[in-house]
Amino acid sequence: MKKHNRKKIMILWSIFLFCLTALTGCQKNAAQENKNIRIFFSLNSMDTFRQTLVNGAKEKAEQEGIQLVVEDAQGSIETQVEQLKRAAKEHYDVIICSAVSVDTTIQLKMSAGDIPIVFVNSRPDEKYLEAGKYVYVGSDDQTAGAFQAEYVLEKLANQQEINVVILKGPKNHSATKGRTNGVKQALNASQKQIHYVFEDHAEWDTELAKQLFELFLQTERPVDCVICNNDSMALGVVEICKEIGLDSNTLPILGVDATADGCAAIQSGDMAFTVYQSGIGQGNAAVDMAIHLAGGGNKNKIEGLTEDGKYVWIDFERVDKNNVSKYAK
Repeated sequence: MKKHNRKKIMILWSIFLFCLTALTGCQKNAAQENKNIRIFFSLNSMDTFRQTLVNGAKEKAEQEGIQLVVEDAQGSIETQVEQLKRAAKEHYDVIICSAVSVDTTIQLKMSAGDIPIVFVNSRPDEKYLEAGKYVYVGSDDQTAGAFQAEYVLEKLANQQEINVVILKGPKNHSATKGRTNGVKQALNASQKQIHYVFEDHAEWDTELAKQLFELFLQTERPVDCVICNNDSMALGVVEICKEIGLDSNTLPILGVDATADGCAAIQSGDMAFTVYQSGIGQGNAAVDMAIHLAGGGNKNKIEGLTEDGKYVWIDFERVDKNNVSKYAK
């Protein structure tokens, strides 16, 4: 009986080793197949969030054994166009592009020639997208804005009138439009009296946001909350509040991205709310989609891909004092 059991165990162990070897072999073969795929990543401009996006792309590229080259356009449309032209000339298989301006989408597509483009984090109009050729990877920015509005409405539930300051990103960035529209649609649907007492573009920048909010305070108009399109601008508002002795605990300041500094500000009580946007997730998904467009991947394995094949959505998540420890770096 013992001899029989020993034999049975040896057979099962052999089957396990065979399966493990086969699986490892498949992974190696996949990486070997991907080795010849070359991806060019044109970044609109580097900041804290986009660094996580690039890190996610590099991480995934290394896992898949593909070649990834990243260049920063430093906010210049001209530089980005030249980068894409060079990528086409050097015969890259796929381009990942975080557009400096979504208004240049046609120009970017022309510059890339026949090379497929994965647009990431800066969303072109749907009419410029095409399944299997031009795909967008990112998070639905309207949702982020709606989450901010929901927090404000819950926090200020006892007020019938709400005075709102909105600090926005660049005019030509899709996230600026989406997040701002999401905020306003949700607030305007609340049946409360919403007064937008100040709005301006702080260009994702902490120092500019600080200056603009200081300028607003000089008008002495009432304000009940400050809603910012990203954490960097929210932190600028926090800075000026501290400098002039305005208690930010009584003035909800909201951002988006759940950066390390943004989460730290929530933990300290300086910020009230942010929305987690997974840069790592977007970077991973952009490379996954790029591999698919290069003919080396299975689109059915790409999580978040819409039925029409034009979008890959990465979910946003609400962050406040109750769950910030989960996101703090």
